[in-house]
Amino acid sequence: MHFGNGITKCRDVLASEFEFCSDLNTTLFLKRVIQDETPDFIAFTGDNIFGPSSHDAAESMFKAFGPAMESGLPWAAILGNHDQESTLNREELMSLISLMDYSVSQINPSADSLTNSAKGHKMSKIDGFGNYNLRVYGAPGSMMANSSVLNLFFLDSGDRVVYQGIRTYDWIKDSQLHWLRHVSQEPQAQEQDPLHSTDHVTSPITPPALAFFHIPIPEVRQLFYKQIVGQFQEGVACSRVNSAVLQTFVSMGDVKAVFIGHDHTNDFCGNLDGIWFCYGGGFGYHGYGKAGWPRRARIILAELQKGKESWTSVQKIMTWKRLDDEKMSKIDEQILWDHLHSR
Repeated sequence: MHFGNGITKCRDVLASEFEFCSDLNTTLFLKRVIQDETPDFIAFTGDNIFGPSSHDAAESMFKAFGPAMESGLPWAAILGNHDQESTLNREELMSLISLMDYSVSQINPSADSLTNSAKGHKMSKIDGFGNYNLRVYGAPGSMMANSSVLNLFFLDSGDRVVYQGIRTYDWIKDSQLHWLRHVSQEPQAQEQDPLHSTDHVTSPITPPALAFFHIPIPEVRQLFYKQIVGQFQEGVACSRVNSAVLQTFVSMGDVKAVFIGHDHTNDFCGNLDGIWFCYGGGFGYHGYGKAGWPRRARIILAELQKGKESWTSVQKIMTWKRLDDEKMSKIDEQILWDHLHSR
């Protein structure tokens, strides 16, 4: 969202729009998306505020996330590379976000989840702030009501660092990937409901997962030469360090799609080794964009499979984008994963 102080002026809009354009346009767009899509959950992928334009980080955060809190919907956020450039550091920001109304964000995993019981290995610390897993449970009253049917992995991709004397973007560290592998292997189900015992679940034991982080991984650059859905309009601003995030996701097997931010005028989805990597496109009006190219939001839909007696596991995951134009245009609808046609 790149939110400033609430009245910060817009960037990269048409001259005819500039005079009356501010952070309030970002707020109105978020309200429009919530009203039109009636979502069950909202995810914010970092650079929620633009630190240099915020004199009070907490105040800006409350204004930026205001429509989400007012909606009463569960929501979660991670940090980008600009959030901490105001009056709060990254740990303080995630602590604040985790305490906001209806937020299900977490500062970091609990001490218990950092313990890898299989190997007896305990991680005393995980890099970054805003690494957590949200389990989406099955339909109430169904046999999957106490089982996770979808995991949402949130990761802190950091901000800027100096690596080998060169300034670059940060990257997802080994400690985060070790934790992620452990979480992915955890049992997902509690006792099944005997009332629905005739509903055989045809999905894999491990439910599908989606990942969210801000800074893209280096491999996303390869998508310039591949077929994509959407537009590739600027260079991929990533770290000089490749920390094997893609290889980790591939080996885990459950991550079906990854959602990233950072590069505002890229809004495409492209496939790398069987995993979709999707940009959202620029959402906020104080962030850079492209005049005449509407701000946009990415929508994700997970559909459940219908059993003989009740809803069961996730059958299909789809996505599209909504544009902040007169019609709230819906574009680039596509299927990211279909259980019936999965590998």
